[in-house]
Amino acid sequence: MMRSLFSGVAGLKTHQTRMDVIGNNIANVNTTAYKSMNMVFSDLLYQQTQAASGANADTGRGGINPRQIGLGSKTAAINTAITRQGSAQSTNNPWDVMISGESFFIVSSGSQNFFTRDGSFTIDGAGNLVMASTGYKVMGWQVDPDTGEIQSGPVAALQVMNTENLTAPAEATSLAVASGILDKNDTNVHSPSGLVRTLQFYDSRGYLYTAKFSMHALSKDGQYYVELEDITDSNSVSLVDYYKLENIGQIASFGTGGNITETKVYQTPDNVTYTDGTPATFKVDYDFGEILAGFKDSPMMGIAGDSAVVKTINNAAPTDGTKLTAGQAVVMAGTVTLDRDILESEYGLVFDKGVYYYQPKPAAGATTTPARVALGGANDANWGTVLSQLTGNGGATAAVTIDATAPFTVDDKGSVTFTFNASFNAAADIPANTVYNGTTKKFAATLTYPDATNDPDGAMVLEKAYGLKNTDNTTYTINFISPNGNASITRNETYGGNMLVFDTQTGKFSYVGNPDQNAVTLDFAGTATDMTGETVDLGHFTDISIDFSTMTSVNNGKVSTATFDNGDGSSNNLGSGRKPGALIGVEIGQDGKIRASYDNGLSKLLGQIAVTKFANASGLAKAGNNLYSTTLNSGEFDGVGMDITSDGEGSMESGVLEMSNVDLAGEFTEMITTQRGFQANSRIITTSDSMLEELVNLKR
Repeated sequence: MMRSLFSGVAGLKTHQTRMDVIGNNIANVNTTAYKSMNMVFSDLLYQQTQAASGANADTGRGGINPRQIGLGSKTAAINTAITRQGSAQSTNNPWDVMISGESFFIVSSGSQNFFTRDGSFTIDGAGNLVMASTGYKVMGWQVDPDTGEIQSGPVAALQVMNTENLTAPAEATSLAVASGILDKNDTNVHSPSGLVRTLQFYDSRGYLYTAKFSMHALSKDGQYYVELEDITDSNSVSLVDYYKLENIGQIASFGTGGNITETKVYQTPDNVTYTDGTPATFKVDYDFGEILAGFKDSPMMGIAGDSAVVKTINNAAPTDGTKLTAGQAVVMAGTVTLDRDILESEYGLVFDKGVYYYQPKPAAGATTTPARVALGGANDANWGTVLSQLTGNGGATAAVTIDATAPFTVDDKGSVTFTFNASFNAAADIPANTVYNGTTKKFAATLTYPDATNDPDGAMVLEKAYGLKNTDNTTYTINFISPNGNASITRNETYGGNMLVFDTQTGKFSYVGNPDQNAVTLDFAGTATDMTGETVDLGHFTDISIDFSTMTSVNNGKVSTATFDNGDGSSNNLGSGRKPGALIGVEIGQDGKIRASYDNGLSKLLGQIAVTKFANASGLAKAGNNLYSTTLNSGEFDGVGMDITSDGEGSMESGVLEMSNVDLAGEFTEMITTQRGFQANSRIITTSDSMLEELVNLKR
């Protein structure tokens, strides 16, 4: 009978233990990253009153089972749901971090490593990342100062807010990348100024400058040159002016430049006549617009078109061979017809019964409108007044006038036909031997060769006949003229800076500067001498290596997208340079990497929070304060840790904490069953006590 009493006692103790576990779970329902526990029952010892016996074939008697009496229950195990993820709770605190997955943070008390899922971190007075509840330091990996990348190895305390990380010192730009498309059909690369692009860079003090580069197409396909034009400060002032220097080359050099020589054969156009002889001559026919100043700007010349002819040169009728010199007066004559629509809409005339009328402007202060005036024939001076818009001479010495000696008609439809005279001056830069050509009724110049390329007239031959014009960096030389009018002309072009070459089949970059070279250096001088003889210190500038290897030369609709950007173009954009900056924010990425942001645009890697996993996480021992320690059954910590994203399953989230994974509904249900179990076991004791009482009463 005493056995049932002890069974009841054992049951009470076991259910009390279960109630303790439930109570602890409920107490920690709001504990950060708390993992709920549950208790497993098992039966206790058994007292055997009779052993089992087997069947006896000789006697024919069967076997019997053992007779055992149990002595109650016990706690078999208390398990922790350590791998069950708790819900996320947003805190908007960048130092609060939640782990997704089965990993643990590593923290150190200074003498021992512990492990936790509680990511409520903060920064202590020394700048260390620590647990807010215990002050234990969060462990991870530091940054390699040479590469700026994480240096993995044994974990160490993360000091992320040291003095060095609170500010970002100024840094001079040392690397740059030229990228994008250089389209050979872009008109800019063929212009004298070239395709202009800029590169912003910093000196060692953090001051910002802008280097201006230009890219020019050479005559051969796939070949360009790029040169430095100027460097300005943040106020757009050229450093040449700022330091009182003579040229940008005193501050920085960019390549050595070079020259290209090529010979092409050109067909002489129809308006140029070549005569072989000693010396050989060119006879070039010129349009009026190329000889007479302002001819192209005269509206009357545009209306007259091919009817315009030379009437006088220097007040005399021209004959074949009449010489024209710069500045001489030339009178042109032409016949035009103006329709009624133009006269009424453009000049405000009214056509009524074969007569044109115009409305004079009222005199100053007049209160009445003057009566309209009828226009007569060619001698009527009012025609010159109303047609004043056509009398602009664009630089001529006299106004355009109607020729009163020529026919002047107004037909029944209102069309007016008349002849005009217009005076012009010969252009200031015409060839010295320009004459009137009676055959073409235009002007022609006869020029000699070989002097054609060595004097102003000869330069005009090249420009007029072949469209070739000497410039500051390009000159042309005529080598020979064949009987069929073909000229062999050599183009000599010099360039500064660096040759930039692309593969003509693929458009991919070939080299810049020299073959097998991907980059060129903007090389700053250490000092310069200004125009007063003073020495200028340029030591605050750092040489910049500019990489062109990603640039291409392909069709892009005649638009080039080439750009110059500071830095090496990597994720960290090394060598970009910067001004001094102050810390404005810190963020923790999903991989645990801690990055600081500065107001100068710099993003700096400060370290990485490491994590660890265990073969049997449930075997960890609870050390209080949301901490765990290793046991013989959990597996050991290797001292190095791991990147949480290395297995492709885990991650971290900043500004969020993991909540307790306690299920209150389940806990309350277990509380009810535990209470009933405890109540039933107490009844065992009271009933056994009543039976003992009856036994004692037998003696009475």
